[in-house]
Amino acid sequence: MQRVTVIERFSKTFRDNPSLSKLLIVFTVSGGGLVAYSEAAKSYDNSNAGELVEANNRKKKVVVLGTGWAGASFLKNLKDPSYDVQVISPRNYFAFTPLLPSVTCGTVESRSVVEPIRNIIRKKHINAYYCEAECIKIDPENKKVYCRSNLSINGNGKEEFSVDYDYLVIATGARVNTFNIPGVEEHTYFLKEVEDAQKIRRTVIDCFEKASLPTLSDEERKRLLHFVIVGGGPTGVEFAAQLHDFVNEDIVRLYPKVKDLVKITLLEATDHILNMFDKRITAFAEEKFHRDGIDVKTGSMVVKVGEKEISTKDVKRGEITSMPYGMAVWSTGIGTLPVIMEFMKHIGQGNRRVLATDEWLRVEGQDNVYALGDCATINQRKVMEDIAAIFYKADKDNSGTLTVKEFQEVLKDICERYPQVELYLKNKKMSNLVDLLKESKGDGVKESVEVDIEEFKSALSQVDTDMKNLPATAQVASQQGVYLAKCFNRMEECEKNPEGPLRFRGEGRHRFHPFRYRHLGQFAPLGGEQTAAQLPGDWVSIGHSSQWLWYSVYASKQVSWRTRALVVSDWVRRFIFGRDSSQI
Repeated sequence: MQRVTVIERFSKTFRDNPSLSKLLIVFTVSGGGLVAYSEAAKSYDNSNAGELVEANNRKKKVVVLGTGWAGASFLKNLKDPSYDVQVISPRNYFAFTPLLPSVTCGTVESRSVVEPIRNIIRKKHINAYYCEAECIKIDPENKKVYCRSNLSINGNGKEEFSVDYDYLVIATGARVNTFNIPGVEEHTYFLKEVEDAQKIRRTVIDCFEKASLPTLSDEERKRLLHFVIVGGGPTGVEFAAQLHDFVNEDIVRLYPKVKDLVKITLLEATDHILNMFDKRITAFAEEKFHRDGIDVKTGSMVVKVGEKEISTKDVKRGEITSMPYGMAVWSTGIGTLPVIMEFMKHIGQGNRRVLATDEWLRVEGQDNVYALGDCATINQRKVMEDIAAIFYKADKDNSGTLTVKEFQEVLKDICERYPQVELYLKNKKMSNLVDLLKESKGDGVKESVEVDIEEFKSALSQVDTDMKNLPATAQVASQQGVYLAKCFNRMEECEKNPEGPLRFRGEGRHRFHPFRYRHLGQFAPLGGEQTAAQLPGDWVSIGHSSQWLWYSVYASKQVSWRTRALVVSDWVRRFIFGRDSSQI
């Protein structure tokens, strides 16, 4: 009875509303037609149709190798949802590496300087996935990367697999460079990863605990408490300063019997520590370390590291001496990872030190492979390679000569495409091309003067001498990641409307503006709440005020509010309670 009532009501509704009846007929007919069409299409060529739909709707797959400064910066700034992103790295977190020296002595806890990579990608409005594995081979011809999982599954060993890509972003970083010196790999500690900082922290405490045992001789205690740092760069100097503060502010109260036996030695092969800084900072750092009792040995090159002794060679006199040590930290530079070296040989770059990219961070000869961070360097194109093309592009009237006015019309594009031109003018304190031509031809040059191609070559012949590679720093890697993400975000738009400078070889403009590094300054913490800061414009500040600037900058540069809060709370805890000396 109930069923009849429902059917009657349904019929009455359509009788009272003829438009609904028409809509039902159209829907039924069109739906049936769609079903019939789909079945016919399947019977015609099911596989081809499926592939066509998939090809039209498939998102471009971007594979990112590495979760360091370059990789994490790229992921944080990538916003275009038209990509499928696969992140592959042996570590599932990003580490704020400038604070690793603070981790070694308990000033900051290791958990405070890391952010899980999944936390970063889950906040993105893009399809992004992470896989904990290590890349073991790159196959650019087939657009594949071969990986090995870090995890053993069911006791069957580490799984190996391959991943396809449309675009590959190589941000694997680099390894520690031992320069093939005997014993370095076996007997020294590196300071590049969070695990390295944790090992150093445990070993420092171990040395004090062993030296406190009653059965040891004074000679053995002195050896155990001799800490050697190899490398006078920012990392080595900061670790030496952190260790000195740890010993004098915390250890002396906990190990009063051995406090007078502690010795810290800093070895540097060149004439000064902190060579990349202003000379005023170098002089202040050396003087302060001398006052603090840190033994700075410049011109000392390590030639061998034994289990208990380290041998050095005096660079000037050639004498080789040995010294006993309890712990040695190696901080001298970086080298290329084996997988990158193999890839470089595969693409014809086997004679280079690191991967060469163009100014758009594309690996040379590989349009869909990008490399950034410590594993790569930009191979800036020289002006003299394109000098004829530049001349004829600027010579719009094809007169065979070039006026200053004609050249200045393309000067902006030239300075963007070849930044060494602007750098050369700046270093020579020249405001424009007229000053450059004056130097080449003498005074009296006016805008109406004309120069032929030989005179033009002569004027620009020295421009390429000021070209320098970018330093392998977190600041460079981070800026490259931001730049590349912005390029990917505008990829489709700039295909149609290029925004870059003129192509001097060929027609049109480049798709993107080339990458330009902007140096924001650098710090060198020297201990005792004093820091040296060298900021843009050759502004140098040394002292306690710079230390507070260092605190504020490093806190603001943390990757998340979580790590920012943890780092600041660690600093506050250290001020109130001192550093933790436990071995946990």
